[in-house]
Amino acid sequence: MKLSNTGMGTTKLNNIDEMYPGQSILMQTGQLVQYGAGLFAYNTIPLLVRRNIEKIIQETLNKYECIECLLPTLQPDTIWKNSGRYHHYVNDGTMLVTESNKGTFCLAPTGEEAMLEFAREKLKSYKNLPATYYQIGEKYRNEIRTRGYLLRGKSFPMLDVYSFDEDEEKMIRSYDRVRTAFLEIFEKIGLPVIPIVADNGAMGGKKSEEFMLISKQGEDKILYDQTTKIGLNTEILERENYKEYLKNEYGIEDISNLKEIRTMELGHIFQLGTRYSEMMNGKFIDKEGKEKLYYMGCYGIGVSRTVAALYESCLINDEKWGPCGFVLPKSIAPFKVQIIPKIEDEQKKILAQNLYEKCKSEGIDAILDDREQVTIGAKIKDCKVLGTPYMVVIGDKTEGNNVELEDVKTEEKQVVSIEELVNKLK
Repeated sequence: MKLSNTGMGTTKLNNIDEMYPGQSILMQTGQLVQYGAGLFAYNTIPLLVRRNIEKIIQETLNKYECIECLLPTLQPDTIWKNSGRYHHYVNDGTMLVTESNKGTFCLAPTGEEAMLEFAREKLKSYKNLPATYYQIGEKYRNEIRTRGYLLRGKSFPMLDVYSFDEDEEKMIRSYDRVRTAFLEIFEKIGLPVIPIVADNGAMGGKKSEEFMLISKQGEDKILYDQTTKIGLNTEILERENYKEYLKNEYGIEDISNLKEIRTMELGHIFQLGTRYSEMMNGKFIDKEGKEKLYYMGCYGIGVSRTVAALYESCLINDEKWGPCGFVLPKSIAPFKVQIIPKIEDEQKKILAQNLYEKCKSEGIDAILDDREQVTIGAKIKDCKVLGTPYMVVIGDKTEGNNVELEDVKTEEKQVVSIEELVNKLK
């Protein structure tokens, strides 16, 4: 990518949001563009970060034999009325509805109804079970209180996964499998989430867990023991039978050592049982030829939330000015190296172009800062704003075909030939 083609100017950061500095930088530099409360457009690099996260999700779930599909986000109101949740979502203002001469349609706030409709025609026999479907698609919720930029919006990409099983025992097996996959996903992304005991709330079902990231930007408070790694949402303590529930479902008998910390929810998983199957007549034929209800599990990851959490967690600070940019994880960063030449020096310009072409031919994603009338100092600042892990400055200190490669995170520098640089990045 050549920066001159993006229209990016020099960056000056002012009045950064103290609560959400990472996303504030994205907004000020045009990497996120706000269209209204809770509605955002992604510029190239955050979009590619999102795509890389989605790729990790897809590759991991495929490894665990989950089946990808894509459901419509615009849905007829009939499937919501069949489940009995239409009036609930409309009355509390969550669901966005439009009427036309062809009927009433809803913008999906969640996916249980549509997925059950999708799976019912395919899973007619016990021979088709177990089956786990997933999709990554846009969801819409008319949030009254949007906050935290991408953390709580009206429109947001989300992973939702649904498992279908013959009985409770096999549902628990599927639940444990997807739970393992989720932990693997967050580990690959580089976010150390904590699975904690949670309340099922309006989703219903028997058991659920939230995947929490310890974060000052979080709007949740949990109780957590750093030693035992046991955690629970404080909402659980509002249940009359919480002691019995914790003991029977999670094997937790003592919570006296748990301390309150602030966290951000990135995922949530549920054992739904037969609740939605009962509401929407989700049945299959068992070995005896009898109709039985699916036992379902439901699992979700907020993709845009995960993008936001990643940017907030990989923030870097200037000792004098405070938050000044990011260093994206090497496994997530869409561009691995940023090439910064002294444009007014024709030799340096040619060397930079040759390095850029070499990187492209070797499959290394690189950014060439070919903007004219921009100082090298300003270009270095912009490299940090874009989150590129490595930086090559081709200026007055550059001699021959050797260049200086800097790890932006550690600030470690080494002089290498172009061939050595390419081999290292590969």
